[in-house]
Amino acid sequence: MLNFDEERFLRIQSGALVLAQRLDHVIGTCLAAGAQNVFFLGTGGAAILMQPAAQLLQRNSRFPAFIDLTAELFISSSVNLTAKSVVVMPSLSGTTKESVALLSKLKEIGATVLTLVGHQETPLGKGGDHVFVNFAEDDTSCESFYLQSLIIALSIMKHRGEISNYDGILGELATLPRLLLEVKRAFEGKAEAYARALAASDYHIIIGAGNVWPEAFYYGMCILEEMQWIRTRPVHASDFFHGTLELVDKEVSVILFKGEDAYRPLAERVQNFVPNYTQKLTVLDTADFALPGISAEVRALISPVLLATVLERISAHLEVLRNHPLTTRRYYKRVAY
Repeated sequence: MLNFDEERFLRIQSGALVLAQRLDHVIGTCLAAGAQNVFFLGTGGAAILMQPAAQLLQRNSRFPAFIDLTAELFISSSVNLTAKSVVVMPSLSGTTKESVALLSKLKEIGATVLTLVGHQETPLGKGGDHVFVNFAEDDTSCESFYLQSLIIALSIMKHRGEISNYDGILGELATLPRLLLEVKRAFEGKAEAYARALAASDYHIIIGAGNVWPEAFYYGMCILEEMQWIRTRPVHASDFFHGTLELVDKEVSVILFKGEDAYRPLAERVQNFVPNYTQKLTVLDTADFALPGISAEVRALISPVLLATVLERISAHLEVLRNHPLTTRRYYKRVAY
């Protein structure tokens, strides 16, 4: 595979799953001590990657789950953010400015903070009440963060008696790293064609629903915009028909992500409409990827993980086609802001 280290990928995704036992223990301890809610409080891309786990709890658990913007909470806080809150704070670098600033405020409030970081010797790597370290880099962090946050959400439901098959799900997830590697291998032959479709336009409408909507948002903002300087308009499939559809014409590129959860019909509605007005529709459907031994229930939970793993292959080809390395920046962490 182009510019890809297979062993590093396996090590990182397996590392995320190795954290499951300790994550589950910490969550159980917090709930036993009287925790009343959970906040997922990342910044930028890391925050977006927490959304599927937050949504899973919001739709399937009576334990209150919130997702908010760290920069806004630092200014105004929230009446729900208290000493009885569990805060999950992801940051690959462990140095994200807004998250580090909020950490001090969280300590004053007395909330229990779980930090998910790629590096121990950092402010967030040292500052959390419970620190979970799994080294990753930009091309491997999505799957790692998705899996860690999914485990946290499932653990909350397990300890509350809201699911009975936690161990079975974790057993299936344990096989995932090598399965994802096989997905990458099988997709490699198509990755360049998808990359060419992305390189052919300087503006894309990117659409998703359910737990793959955050991946549409993330890929548009953090990869195409930040790392490739390509303009995008991420829009949820349910919102597409309330404004954004008017921008579709024969020259407009539409990228549709389809997952396997209950909200798949919202994506199918877009897929049925768009080809009538543009020939530039690109569809990535997680149902196309083989995952032997993974149940339909778990496939639905990991749809964003699957998308992240094939999108990495597309990005690897895209940076070569455009002669624009994914590490190139003009402003991000290069100038004062």
